[in-house]
Amino acid sequence: MKLSVIIPTVNRGGLLDKALDSIAKQTLDQNLFEVIVVDNGSTDSTELIVNSFMGKIKNLVYIYDKNPGLHVGRHRGLFAAKADILVYGDDDIEATPTWLEGVIESFEDEKVALVGGKNLPKFEVEPPQWIKCLWEKDKKIEYLSIIDLGDQKKEISPAFVFGCNFSIRKSVLQEAKGFHPDGMPKNLIKYRGDGETYVAKFIQNRGYKALYNPKASVYHFVPKERMTKDYFKMRAFLEGISQSYTDIRYGNKTLNLMKEKIKIFMKDVLGRDVEIYKSYIKGYEYHQNEIKRDRKLLIWVMKDSYLE
Repeated sequence: MKLSVIIPTVNRGGLLDKALDSIAKQTLDQNLFEVIVVDNGSTDSTELIVNSFMGKIKNLVYIYDKNPGLHVGRHRGLFAAKADILVYGDDDIEATPTWLEGVIESFEDEKVALVGGKNLPKFEVEPPQWIKCLWEKDKKIEYLSIIDLGDQKKEISPAFVFGCNFSIRKSVLQEAKGFHPDGMPKNLIKYRGDGETYVAKFIQNRGYKALYNPKASVYHFVPKERMTKDYFKMRAFLEGISQSYTDIRYGNKTLNLMKEKIKIFMKDVLGRDVEIYKSYIKGYEYHQNEIKRDRKLLIWVMKDSYLE
């Protein structure tokens, strides 16, 4: 067993069906990988869909864990994994046939700790012009988790390996003490952290190698409701929460100084959109205020590890 593919999911059975179908069609010998689906409390047909692939994917494991949070699913997959290389995929991807083949060949270099590839958009409908312009300009839209760095294998910044296509050595993830909190239900949104961004920074700070391999690529579903300014504003609000979380953990600058840093970032990434920038600031301020109000939240933010 060389690879453990880990897919956290909740109530997206239709998308998961397509993701599993693409994994069943991989060029890599199925004896070399397992697939672990971690169901974070679905009430739809998720379990039935996973069961329908039991004869199509040789080493398929289903785990149910009702505890909320993307990090919960990611860590349950880590604990169950038999392989030394963990391949994290979202439930809304469709892997290219060479996805796992590209991952396994990339880790032949023992210095490589993290591997990503293209995350190409699979738009549900024709995208609006501003989305097209963002994509054509940089071939990267972080808020949609899509990226294309070309057709050549190369070393890259760990920041360019997005969570929907995130392959990592198990030993490195354990050294980092796992992921920080990420996706959360709305009623628990203040418990959001900086997710896989923390792991990428950990890898960068340790001087480990991140590799981009176009063979290790996926298509990432982009529904029509995500191709709106309202969705980008919501994502900016969440990123503001994540930035506040990071600043509190590591004692970074105060909000007034952070505003300038955030403003520059938002201008670079989102084309000087003032409303999206304001949403980022609102998320940051919301989390800062919740920290002052709720001591248990501060304890949560400062936890040494979220693996348990």
